Amino acid sequence: MSARLTGEERRRVIIDAALTLFAQKGYRGTTTKEIAQAAGCSEATIFKHFMTKDELYSAILESKASIEETVARAAQAAAKKDDAGVFCAVGREALLRTEEDPSLMRLLLFSALEGHELSHLFYESKVRRLHEFLSDYIAQRIADGAFRSMNPLIAARGFVGMIVHYLLIHEIFGVKREAGVLPEQVVQMFVTLFLDGIRR
Repeated sequence: MSARLTGEERRRVIIDAALTLFAQKGYRGTTTKEIAQAAGCSEATIFKHFMTKDELYSAILESKASIEETVARAAQAAAKKDDAGVFCAVGREALLRTEEDPSLMRLLLFSALEGHELSHLFYESKVRRLHEFLSDYIAQRIADGAFRSMNPLIAARGFVGMIVHYLLIHEIFGVKREAGVLPEQVVQMFVTLFLDGIRR
């Protein structure tokens, strides 16, 4: 007989099941009954942990899309004015996290296409914060004379855009990865291209 799950373990199982289904069928196309079946519990158990489906969605974002560690690593490099370290920290985390579990990217795309308000929450709490962090760093390096004069926010979005596009063509469109090219090498290539373009 299998051991009974703790409350926290059950919560994680529900989050994982919901993420998989939301990524496959969209937020609106997924019912709590389906989530309960996938999680091996009752709908009542789901509502014991999450009062609404929106609350469950928010929990997924907090659990699977945290950027705290990414920003902390990038901030350490920023304090040393380590340009490559800043952008490698951001690119590496995005690439490795998505390759380990592409479901989150699919979920976010579904939510945006459905016009779900929580996709706006994700942008405001995660994406915008990351853009602003990179934008502030670029602005500081422009002031230092290390980077050419430019709009720092557009530059920040441009760097993130390279990473996101790479992930989209592989994780969403199923394009095969280049043989023998490691994720770390991909990140380093993008960082080098970006920095070569903005440095004085």
